[in-house]
Amino acid sequence: MEQVALYRKYRPQSLNDVLGQDHIVEALKHSLKNKSISHAYLFSGPRGTGKTSIARILARELKTSPEDLYEIDGASNRGIDEIRSLKEGVATLPFASPYKVYVIDEVHMLTKEAFNALLKTLEEPPSYVVFILATTELHKVPDTIVSRCQSFIFKKPTEKILKKNYREYRQSRKDFYR
Repeated sequence: MEQVALYRKYRPQSLNDVLGQDHIVEALKHSLKNKSISHAYLFSGPRGTGKTSIARILARELKTSPEDLYEIDGASNRGIDEIRSLKEGVATLPFASPYKVYVIDEVHMLTKEAFNALLKTLEEPPSYVVFILATTELHKVPDTIVSRCQSFIFKKPTEKILKKNYREYRQSRKDFYR
């Protein structure tokens, strides 16, 4: 039997599955309903609060195919050369989707030069590109980047939400806990 980490097995697959981030979910649903998609989002908050999950869900809601979704780890790809390469990719049209979505996780790890290169792209993005930047350390992201993004601050779920979720999980697994 294959072992899967619980956080992967129970990762939300839709905005309706997301717990504890109601303010963000409602704002994104409103944007999607009204087709008022921002060219850049900035998700900040503690680890494990759903930033990457919601980024992937948003990409799916935008009908982004796997070929047009680019996930970049800012901790490993933090230099100007990586951002220049990203800028070249931004210039090409999506393969099979209305949008190309670039998710840059741990964006606060980029170098100053990389941030400057990214800034130019954020200032004049093509209409078919959406950036989703995620960070646990908002204070390390330059104000010039923050000001060009629609920002969402993620918070840890309350104990009440966690208990409710745990009860629902146990209820769904009654046979296992007998």
